[in-house]
Amino acid sequence: MTTVTTKPDLRDAAAKAGRSDRAKAEARLGWLLAGPAFVVMLAVTLYPILQAFFDSLYHYRLTAPDDKRWAGLKNYEVVLTDPLFWQAMGVTVFITIVTVVIELILGFSLALVMHRAIKSLRGFLRTAILVPYGIITVVSAFAWFYAFDINSGYINHWFAWLPFISEDTNWFAAQGTSLFVIICSEVWKTTPFISLLLLAGLSQVPTELEEAAEVDGATWAQRLTRVVLPNMKAAIMVAVLFRALDAFRIFDNVFIMTNGANGTEVLSLLAYRTSIGRLEIGLGSAISVLLFLCVILICWVAVKLFKVDLASARGEG
Repeated sequence: MTTVTTKPDLRDAAAKAGRSDRAKAEARLGWLLAGPAFVVMLAVTLYPILQAFFDSLYHYRLTAPDDKRWAGLKNYEVVLTDPLFWQAMGVTVFITIVTVVIELILGFSLALVMHRAIKSLRGFLRTAILVPYGIITVVSAFAWFYAFDINSGYINHWFAWLPFISEDTNWFAAQGTSLFVIICSEVWKTTPFISLLLLAGLSQVPTELEEAAEVDGATWAQRLTRVVLPNMKAAIMVAVLFRALDAFRIFDNVFIMTNGANGTEVLSLLAYRTSIGRLEIGLGSAISVLLFLCVILICWVAVKLFKVDLASARGEG
């Protein structure tokens, strides 16, 4: 009786030990590969972060550099009680949520097309899809601005047949239409990035599971929701995390298209206008620190929300 019960236990212990050794080896390899880049990035970014936090604790204006006085958390109190900050926060969150959701849907559709495409077309499709992402953000923002501009744009002329568009439509005269153009430009440029991340996740889904589900009579929607998406959870988390962090720090498109007018100011632009425009280094640094804390919060929420089992993602579970 004892012999029968201990053998499976020994096998389980050996399997767990094997998985643990493999996980440790992969962790060491990961640190060896990513360690140098991590050290360089830490050296480059740590000082500005600490300097911004230090400046946020002082009354500090560039017009009076000698009159630098300790303020403690007063700058944070001023920022957090300012309606402009919360308006910028709301616009930033809105742009982030809308762009990430749209890009996930479009990116997954493109990933499916590339995944199902015949081998001779895969390279061409991936290259073609990556073209928008390869364009510099400032260049892309100017292109979209001139396309929708009331004087130089061609969108009004091309789509004047639609009931809500005319030759005199000013897309940047109201908050809603301005945000529409900004979001469109963001989606157009960064959807390829999402599609490639999701394509990598699709390639990790075992074809045996899909074939078994199809044999069992599962519909396409059932195979998608019960087989494909659960096995892509790690890739989806990475895509959402990377894109949400990037969208939350949006600056170029808003600065070029509206410069924050008509209720389109975002947190990054507010920090820039406070520090560079008004020369309020203390208040601008406080906004930057709060923006950084929001980014950390997004990371924490994404990791907790998806609850990705890394052992299963490696194929150990």
